[in-house]
Amino acid sequence: MPRVVHFEIAVDDPERAIKFYEDVFGWKVQKWDGPVDYWLVSTGDEGQPGINGGILRRSGPQAIVNTLDVPDVDEYIAKLQAAGGTVALEKRAVPGTGYLAYGIDTEGNIFGIMQSDPSAR
Repeated sequence: MPRVVHFEIAVDDPERAIKFYEDVFGWKVQKWDGPVDYWLVSTGDEGQPGINGGILRRSGPQAIVNTLDVPDVDEYIAKLQAAGGTVALEKRAVPGTGYLAYGIDTEGNIFGIMQSDPSAR
């Protein structure tokens, strides 16, 4: 059963948001060394329950995106379409991580599906 493994918070001012989440919750935030502006968020120790996430610049109305770990992005794209959902962002490689796509459920909510690629690490 796929579980939520990552969240994203879309913001207008990344530096302001980073300061807010560090000050309020003590989260650790670091800039991702990838091809887009993205900040990785650590919400606690790896041994504790919970998930980590990311902060990105807002590019639309979506405020928070939850991403689910799936064994095969292509399989789950087919499943979401068969269930009446649509693809918001086609499958793409995430360097050093695996593959990611975004879907839209039947209520208009955006979510991510991530296929980890152990060979990418």
